[in-house]
Amino acid sequence: MGLVARGVLYALVGVLALKVALLGRGETPDRDTALRAIADEPFGRFLLGAIAFGLAGYALWQLARALLGGNLEGGDDDGVFKRIGYAARGVFYGALFVSTTMIVMGADEGGDRQKEDKATAYVLDLPGGPYLVAGAGLGFVAAGLFNFYRGLTRKFREKLKLVKMSKAEDRAYTVIGVVGFVARGVVFSLIGIFLLRAAYQYDPKEAVGIDGALAELAQASYGPFLLGLTAAGLFAFGLYSFVEARYREV
Repeated sequence: MGLVARGVLYALVGVLALKVALLGRGETPDRDTALRAIADEPFGRFLLGAIAFGLAGYALWQLARALLGGNLEGGDDDGVFKRIGYAARGVFYGALFVSTTMIVMGADEGGDRQKEDKATAYVLDLPGGPYLVAGAGLGFVAAGLFNFYRGLTRKFREKLKLVKMSKAEDRAYTVIGVVGFVARGVVFSLIGIFLLRAAYQYDPKEAVGIDGALAELAQASYGPFLLGLTAAGLFAFGLYSFVEARYREV
């Protein structure tokens, strides 16, 4: 359920961003935008409730991996940095579960497209705030590079039940995974770079989320083309999440 919920979110962000790239209008989306788009559809809140349930499961799974390491899935024990990554992922998807539940209950109809600015401004004002923001930026850059690495080396295949796939499925899913991980690497790296800039300039307005990272791509040279490629990649990562839900060793 958690992997399916993650897949739905990435696929929707990809579709909405591709629409912006092709039509040249509208705002670049993030996960909250995708969630509110679901809420506007018939039976949307029922579907959001199911997604919220999946997000809660995904968050708990990541926190369990942080606590128990690789032994949870019968593999080698994970190092401290991997466990920190699992914990951060668990906290993030836990927060996403909360925001999804609020939309289901009608408590977050409009959303807040400046939430990254506000959160960054709050952290910058803390003792050592710029260092905390810079640390978060480095974390996103590291996550982006790790996604590049997993995608280009196809390391993600190690967790899949390859013996249960046909050769055609293996080839297709590998292509989808490579494209998806590289696209996610682009987005995470951009978010990290802008967090580092916010810390260096002491300016919370420099911080961006997924929507801001996609907007930066749209404003670059050949922006619609780059945005379209990245959007297609995010959609591919959503499809890969469905593959994981079916074939991942859990």
